[in-house]
Amino acid sequence: MPVKLTELKSGDAAPEFSMPGSSDSGTLSLSDYVGKYLVLYFYPKDNTPGCTTEALNFTAQKSAFAELNAEIIGVSRDSVKKHDNFIAKKDLGILLGADIEGQVTEDYGVWVEKSMYGKTYMGIQRATFLIGPDGRILEVWPKVRVKGHVDAVLETLRTHVC
Repeated sequence: MPVKLTELKSGDAAPEFSMPGSSDSGTLSLSDYVGKYLVLYFYPKDNTPGCTTEALNFTAQKSAFAELNAEIIGVSRDSVKKHDNFIAKKDLGILLGADIEGQVTEDYGVWVEKSMYGKTYMGIQRATFLIGPDGRILEVWPKVRVKGHVDAVLETLRTHVC
């Protein structure tokens, strides 16, 4: 049974994951980031306005995160090919995971029922998880608003590192 987003909280072990990344990054797994901080953020779809802004904001702050021993992975259910196109088109400098089968979005509880124009459908709820070097969740942002979000994540990371 999938974990609901509200059930994952600070102090919980982050669910293990393994998924294909963009062509040049190979397979992305939680175990590859032991000893580092990991910003795992979920977004609905490549090349849409909010998702593009969020990816560009994380790219712009990549070096600040790296200085704090943190990696960034954006996750959607788009294919590796779509991720590669998104990275090339927007000159992104972050890793993108292709959760094609949906296991990661289910495990992290971000595959939710949404509604638009009176119709309901399943989709990814924009959310971010800050995971510590020991694989435990340090912070959860369950319903992200893009504006100012990357700065908030960076500031929270600083409080955990310093």
